[in-house]
Amino acid sequence: MSRADREMARGLIQKLELGRTPQEQRADFDAQFLELPVGDDVTLTPSTLGGVPALDVVVDGADGGGVILYLHGGAYVIGSARTGANLAVPLARRTGVRAISLDYRLAPEHPFPAAVDDALAAYRELIGTGQRVVLAGDSAGGGLALATLLAARRAGVPMPAGAVLFSPWTDLTLSGASMDGRSDDDPLFTRANMAESAAFYLGDADPRDELASPVLADLTGLPPLLIQVGTAEVLLDDSLRLVTRAAECEVDVSLDVLAGAPHVYQYFAAMVPEADEALDHAATFLKARLAE
Repeated sequence: MSRADREMARGLIQKLELGRTPQEQRADFDAQFLELPVGDDVTLTPSTLGGVPALDVVVDGADGGGVILYLHGGAYVIGSARTGANLAVPLARRTGVRAISLDYRLAPEHPFPAAVDDALAAYRELIGTGQRVVLAGDSAGGGLALATLLAARRAGVPMPAGAVLFSPWTDLTLSGASMDGRSDDDPLFTRANMAESAAFYLGDADPRDELASPVLADLTGLPPLLIQVGTAEVLLDDSLRLVTRAAECEVDVSLDVLAGAPHVYQYFAAMVPEADEALDHAATFLKARLAE
């Protein structure tokens, strides 16, 4: 990512403030991301999946087999199916398949493991239709996608064909070296605001629980993974350690690291060429998994 693009990205991102209520955080996030245009070729239809509210994402002309289950980011506290559609749409458009963006329950009103329970219920119903399924998610949604795979394995539910994780939050113990080492580079997060969000989500739960911090889990038997992350992230090590852990557990895993890129830089598609390239690669990966 060029210096000019990095500066442009920093100008569009504001450091999260500590001490704000979840309601205040949601209002700010929604003001920035809730009504981003998705294109006149897209239909967003409210639905439910496994009893969980969702949005069906259909792009005109999409006739490929399979479906993408998308899990939005927002530190388990903010975000919605609609904000998740901002990334589900470009994946659906590039793959030519339908996507479903899930409105899983948020903390602190619904602490861990409510989000995992919702994602597993939705995934269980979707896989029961006999369609080929892939998962995708960003930030907390990326960690939730990984936790959903672990929960599905535990429940004896078949694995999806693969998963794409954008800057996933995989370690709620906050033990990665980049949590401090990249703090000056990250235009969005610090250890302090990540700890605040983790406390909202976990309640009294142990952050070392594998469904809260899946980077600590035995990943044996998981499907192929593609992970994308930027180096200007306190969550960089959540991805780097995940790749190592997956490889140790004999999981097919690929990693894209973009130098100087901020958290979930894919949001800058159409503004930064590397963001479009990342989405292109993610779609190629998903299409290949769905075709197998």
